[in-house]
Amino acid sequence: MKMFDEMKKASTTIEWRRLRRADVVTLSPRPLLVRGQQRNFRCEWNWDSGAYLFQCMCGNNMSVPLLTEAVTVSGMEKETAAVIFLHGLGDSGHGWADSLTGIRLPHVKFICPNAPKIPVTLNMKMTMPAWFDLMGLSPDSPEDESGIKKAAENIKAIIDHEAKNGIPPHRIILGGFSQGGALSLYTALTCQHQLAGVVALSCWLPLHSSFPLASSGKKNLPILQCHGEADIMIPRQFGSMTADKLQSIVNPQLITFKTYPGLAHCSCPQEMEAVKEFIEKYLPRI
Repeated sequence: MKMFDEMKKASTTIEWRRLRRADVVTLSPRPLLVRGQQRNFRCEWNWDSGAYLFQCMCGNNMSVPLLTEAVTVSGMEKETAAVIFLHGLGDSGHGWADSLTGIRLPHVKFICPNAPKIPVTLNMKMTMPAWFDLMGLSPDSPEDESGIKKAAENIKAIIDHEAKNGIPPHRIILGGFSQGGALSLYTALTCQHQLAGVVALSCWLPLHSSFPLASSGKKNLPILQCHGEADIMIPRQFGSMTADKLQSIVNPQLITFKTYPGLAHCSCPQEMEAVKEFIEKYLPRI
């Protein structure tokens, strides 16, 4: 704990980064990182919320590539549940870890992995963090089927890793924003495990024409879907179409679709409160 005593307050900046035609609106902190000498991890103290953000590169994680640089918001007591949250196009795990720290629960840890950097067709083949390639942002745009399926397998590897380390799949919620939310929906619906639920913010269902056949056995998956009514990148109508499609895949009574007047392609306090309530409901303390 000595190194924690030596840490000084990190400077934090709010960056609004917009890349042409891409859903890259991010809140990213500029952290002070301290590397541990024996455990080989990085740790950032969040002064506003009073929590540590860990970027763990321990040996146990080396077999799961996305965990080697993932940001983890630790619980304040024994962790019996987890939320795996995936950022949007062009963002990072840090971009959402700070917001999730504000709604954390004592027994839940939040894992925020970083997407690999790949060329994105939508952005003139510019290389940036992306879970899979994007050709367009309309319901009829071509999709990167192989990339989506590969990304889903990488997220399933995190779920398996957590299960091996004491947190079973039914105590894991998968969530994400925009492209990350889309991948969360697809992964949860095609995963062999029954998860606790899905948080899908400002997103869509990838490869929607493959459902419901691709999602056998996932009829009882709770889903919280939230969307801004002023979103011009992923319009609310696209979110409504996704909600309608989901009702043919899972029990409609388990789907909650919330919209927020005036909200663009970003989040808001009311939405984050809804996320917290969803987590409290489906990941109760045990």
